[in-house]
Amino acid sequence: MKDKGVDYSNLLGYLKKIEGQIRGVQKMIDENRYCVDILTQLHSIVGAISNVEDKILKRHLENCVVAACRSKSAKEKEIKLEEVLDLFSKFRR
Repeated sequence: MKDKGVDYSNLLGYLKKIEGQIRGVQKMIDENRYCVDILTQLHSIVGAISNVEDKILKRHLENCVVAACRSKSAKEKEIKLEEVLDLFSKFRR
């Protein structure tokens, strides 16, 4: 489902940086670099991905979920609440 009116374009810069980091790790592996250095870079990538994930979740809550809560439709509210609960359940795994 597309988020109407939510602009994610500024997140592309973060994703391009992550893409560069991944290419860097590929190069490190190709060059047979020290394991700890590779793991350090991978940890940085995981943190960067978590940051993007947090930004998208925040926007979803601030825009889509708030709009559903302000709606007069009880069904729309229920759908969004269930969607958020499912997300949190997936994220805990």
